[in-house]
Amino acid sequence: MVSQLDAPDRAPAATVAVRVAGGTIGDDLRAVRMVWKRELIRFFRNRIRIATSLVQPILFLFVLGTGLSPVVSTSTHVNFRTFMFPGVMAMAVLFTAIFSAISIVWDREFGFLREMLVAPVGRHALVVGKCLGGASVATFQGVIIVVLAGAVGVPYDPAMIFTLFGELLLLAFTLTAFGVMAAARIQQIESFQMVMQFLVLPMFFLSGAVFPLSHLPAWLRILTRIDPVSYAVDPMRRVVFGHLRLPATALHVLNPGITWDGWRVPTLLELALVLVLGLGMLLVAVWEFSRPE
Repeated sequence: MVSQLDAPDRAPAATVAVRVAGGTIGDDLRAVRMVWKRELIRFFRNRIRIATSLVQPILFLFVLGTGLSPVVSTSTHVNFRTFMFPGVMAMAVLFTAIFSAISIVWDREFGFLREMLVAPVGRHALVVGKCLGGASVATFQGVIIVVLAGAVGVPYDPAMIFTLFGELLLLAFTLTAFGVMAAARIQQIESFQMVMQFLVLPMFFLSGAVFPLSHLPAWLRILTRIDPVSYAVDPMRRVVFGHLRLPATALHVLNPGITWDGWRVPTLLELALVLVLGLGMLLVAVWEFSRPE
């Protein structure tokens, strides 16, 4: 029997490195991708949601637009549905983007949100993934409305469609960030729906989506200038009207743009304002979710 002193030297056992999950950029990016993918899966599996979310924009475009067209066309010689087309695209994005955040309240009520928040990833990754997922879904809804362009006298110009896609994506991101920021502290689904209905309809009607921003009373003009959706609808209308052959008088009435003390705000500045506002609300949402429950 060999004693321990006489035993030959043995190599030390190899150690296996163990990496703690979380804390790296790669982990946060994977979390963003998974939350974004979850939003897309939930949306495309719910075909009823896709269909019903398109009913309201189509009603505005073809029912309200057709009903008011004889009144507007008499003075401007432009089909009112053509005028409403950019606003209806914004409408499809507006309702889908903001109400996509309702799943946060739903997850909080049923405990799934708590499981996400204790995951070994930064909470900012969850918020960013949620905003990107909601923006992707809302942009898809807006793109469906773009398909109807030919039915309202808008040409299928590739440059116009590409520009509209980028503007819809920017608007969808900002509105989703707004919805996520609001859902960060609302505990009940009913409360979220009431708050959003109280805010969404004024934002839509004051954006110039259904009536021109020219010749408005002073009080209404001020409200349209402080509505963030106005700075997204106007660039979309500029793009659409830029590909139409319309009389100068009709352009002056239907596409006056947003003015500050007589100065028409440029398109790039309008889009920059929408982007800055969206990033600001995203940061607030990240801060809200980083606070202890």
